Amino acid sequence: MEYIAHIMKISEEKYEKQNMLDHLNGTATLAEKFAKEFSNPEWGRILGLWHDLGKYSDKFQEYIKVNSGYEEGERLGKTDHTSAAAILAKEIYPSHWPPLAYCIAGHHAGLHNYIHEPCITGDLSDRLKKQEYLDKIRSKIPGELLEKINLNPPTGKPIDSNQMHLWIRMLFSCLVDADYLDTERFMNPESYERRGKYDSLIELKSRFDIHMEEMLKNAPISQVNTIRSKILKDCIESGELSPGFFSITVPTGGGKTLSSMAWALVHALKYKKSRIIFAIPYTSIITQTVQIYRSIFGDDNVIEHHSNIDENTNTQKRKLATENWDAPIVVTTNVQLFESLFANKTSRCRKLHNLVNSVIILDEAQMLPPEFLNPILTILKGLVDNYDVSVLFSTATQPALTGKIGGKGQFAFEGIGSDSVREVIQNVDELAFNLKRVAIQIPQNTNETVDWSAIADELEQHEQVLCIVNTRNQCRELHELMPEDTLHLSRLMCTAHIMDVIDEIKLRLKENKPVRVISTQLIEAGVDIDFPVVYRAIAGLDSIAQCAGRCNREGKLNKENKLGLVKVFLPSKGTPIGLMRKGADTFKEMLPNRSDNENSLLEPMAFQEYFRLFYSKIDNFDKADICDSLWKDAQYMKFQFATAARDFRLIDDKNAQTILVEYKEGNDLIQLLKRKGPEPWLMRKLQRYTVSVNERDFAEIQKAGLIVELHGCWIQEYSKLYNQHSGLQLKGKWLEEIQII
Repeated sequence: MEYIAHIMKISEEKYEKQNMLDHLNGTATLAEKFAKEFSNPEWGRILGLWHDLGKYSDKFQEYIKVNSGYEEGERLGKTDHTSAAAILAKEIYPSHWPPLAYCIAGHHAGLHNYIHEPCITGDLSDRLKKQEYLDKIRSKIPGELLEKINLNPPTGKPIDSNQMHLWIRMLFSCLVDADYLDTERFMNPESYERRGKYDSLIELKSRFDIHMEEMLKNAPISQVNTIRSKILKDCIESGELSPGFFSITVPTGGGKTLSSMAWALVHALKYKKSRIIFAIPYTSIITQTVQIYRSIFGDDNVIEHHSNIDENTNTQKRKLATENWDAPIVVTTNVQLFESLFANKTSRCRKLHNLVNSVIILDEAQMLPPEFLNPILTILKGLVDNYDVSVLFSTATQPALTGKIGGKGQFAFEGIGSDSVREVIQNVDELAFNLKRVAIQIPQNTNETVDWSAIADELEQHEQVLCIVNTRNQCRELHELMPEDTLHLSRLMCTAHIMDVIDEIKLRLKENKPVRVISTQLIEAGVDIDFPVVYRAIAGLDSIAQCAGRCNREGKLNKENKLGLVKVFLPSKGTPIGLMRKGADTFKEMLPNRSDNENSLLEPMAFQEYFRLFYSKIDNFDKADICDSLWKDAQYMKFQFATAARDFRLIDDKNAQTILVEYKEGNDLIQLLKRKGPEPWLMRKLQRYTVSVNERDFAEIQKAGLIVELHGCWIQEYSKLYNQHSGLQLKGKWLEEIQII
């Protein structure tokens, strides 16, 4: 009997079949190649050879022939073709079976929990009870597939038990990507042929060097540009240092985006790294970074991967590359990177093996969420220690990630080794002094509040001013008190709207036109804008320092022997409870201990002091109990992969609802959705036209009949629900109009 892995319909009467041995051997060859990168090619090979053994069942062969149309008959439901080989692994490899079983049993559904948990479907223990699945196919499996292979230790050396889950994930990634690629090679050879074919890192570095040479040659002579050149030189020299953890501590506006890439390219070529991954906390600043890198390296050598990609500019080749991150330069978000590292689904885990032997730059490293800091630092240590990854923490406000983190409570933990993180910049204290471009003005009484009308009056005295507040509601309230041409920025606006406003801000500043902006903290990190005056509602020192990076960024005022002004104020509405209030309280706590507040708050030592104090106030560095799910029973190979994936969410949107809004092209796309339905390309485009709201606000909007549900999406129905200046209107004007009607 011919056993078939896949069937492809060529025409009404013509079909092509991929036989089992071809698919198993093809997958094994690729998985072996991928796993060789971390010294476990034999594990990759056995996974590739065994992953689809369940397809030797008569039931599966009937299923694939009938459902593909190759044979006539009534369509059949899916059949389990993964449990049999998982059971076989336990039989043939009694000492090594769990990693094999997890990967094989989950290569379609995702990595399972070991034991059952309510509300989560499936578990490995249950799969291993289906002995009859193996018994029915045992005699049909070719003997050559059952030859035992000697299996080496994980990553070829002893590893800590809390790193075992990552090793299994890496094996899983090798298998899943190999399976997808071999299937694509047969089912869709055109897509398969589009993959790869990138320029080498050697060539990309050559382009980068030419770009930097031209940029430095044409840059105006200024103190800031002289300092940026020195930073670049330090980064290039430090790129030669041996792999591991690094930090680049440069004040905002010091050119970290290009200098950190210079370091990464030198380091990657010196130590034969495969790719460079640049992770950013906010989607609002990722486009700016991608545009810079694509202008240097070429469009298809740089992929961006996040939830708000502009589908109008995304090529088919780049879409393919986001599936497995095989491009030489990847620009992504912290959410995409870290949630993938704790994911269980095939689509998110597929890319993980391409993190091996890479350089990871964590931009704005101070944004790593404290509630997940323990699992994040643990997995970063695993990548560095076992998978030849070098990690660069890039920020103006370097967090205290080494040694003991936290206070004396039960949740304090050991971060990265105290001597393990090497600074790539020489004389960071001197650099901070030389790059001083702002004066920070702090209220004499840090408990005295000021109302919005007083702040609005002050802001009106400045033609170019940015004011950053702590919540969306505060942003709306203050904006309503400002002159009509004042710009508004908050997450009540969709991504497309936010990017348009940021472009408008840059244009007005470039043309030296009046521009007043009221914004939430989404603009305070990474956005390349330069105001002479910035106001900031009280927050943590890291936030205040990031705001300072939007003030006198290019040092233009220094030429007139002036400094930019950053004014901190206490809004009468107070600071929201939670991490934001802890940050503000920490900032106030450290002020009395500093003899010269204005001159010393932006020094590197101040950030070390701030983060030590701040972390001592954190209740839990693993609020989702990821450690319990993944390494409490690691010595017994009992992992709750599905539970960890469900709970590791850097953005807590479990109680949030998303609304599609009518902003510019979003209106036309919504009409297309109504006519055509939720086609994948359309849903990707619509991601740029969504706004998330909490359950309470959503319930009010829904009750008022301002939105309708279509194809599982909530769509704006009332035209005035979304304002083209300030975004989604919560309560406010639309509620008044409805009551009048």
